[in-house]
Amino acid sequence: MRKRILAVVASTLLSASTGTGAESDTATPRIPGGKPDLNGTWQAFNRANFDLEHHPARAAMALREGPHGPLAARAVVALGAVGAVPAGLGVVVGGEIPYRDDARKTREENRANWLTLDPEIKCYLPGIPRATYLPFPFRITQNENALFFTYEYAGAVRDVHLKDPGPAPLNSWMGQSVGSWDGDSLVIETTGQNDRTWLDRAGNFHSEDLRVIERFTPTSPHTLLYEATLEDPQVFTRPWTIRMNLYRLVGDDAVLQQFNCVEFVEELIYGHLRKKPLD
Repeated sequence: MRKRILAVVASTLLSASTGTGAESDTATPRIPGGKPDLNGTWQAFNRANFDLEHHPARAAMALREGPHGPLAARAVVALGAVGAVPAGLGVVVGGEIPYRDDARKTREENRANWLTLDPEIKCYLPGIPRATYLPFPFRITQNENALFFTYEYAGAVRDVHLKDPGPAPLNSWMGQSVGSWDGDSLVIETTGQNDRTWLDRAGNFHSEDLRVIERFTPTSPHTLLYEATLEDPQVFTRPWTIRMNLYRLVGDDAVLQQFNCVEFVEELIYGHLRKKPLD
């Protein structure tokens, strides 16, 4: 019996020293070559898409003046609580986006005209970093030689170059992304985006000079710390960073559905061209 007890103790100590056994459940999974394995379906669970900055709950994204304070705009009032904005703690490091004075005025104009200007409403591709924290999952497909992101929203994709091809040949909705590794952190630099995407529903925006540096750092087998630093001297007085957690979906949840929303907005964009427009 004593020999059996000693054998069990020795086995337990060996497992602890070699990283096998129960402790392996907390280790970062890795692909051949030793890099962290980020393969899987991920999602952010926060209110960043409503507003990157800290914000209280309010009646709607689009408001109008009421007799005793702001009310939901006429076009969304019938949505009631479904169209309301939930409170958010904010994901901007330092709390506030450092806008230039003229750019801040543009942001306020965007907010006032959210119903007609937000590209999400029109199903335009979301751009980077907004694609990451839309209320839809996305999938990372990775091996030693390739890295590909697939987004449920609008069927968006981006192929991350692992060798720098040089400047983007033209500006596009999702830009050009170049990836590298800093220890266990995946670092992606995205440039060459057009200026038609927003950063959230609150009118936060950028110009075509935007440069985004993203960092995906594993914090457990099922969580990533996501950080994105935005540089755009046309709009911001200095670089600034957002930070949030991403969660790996498991089981039946770890699948992308289809949300090809272009067909959903045809009436919104082209309905006025009907011979007899609908009410």
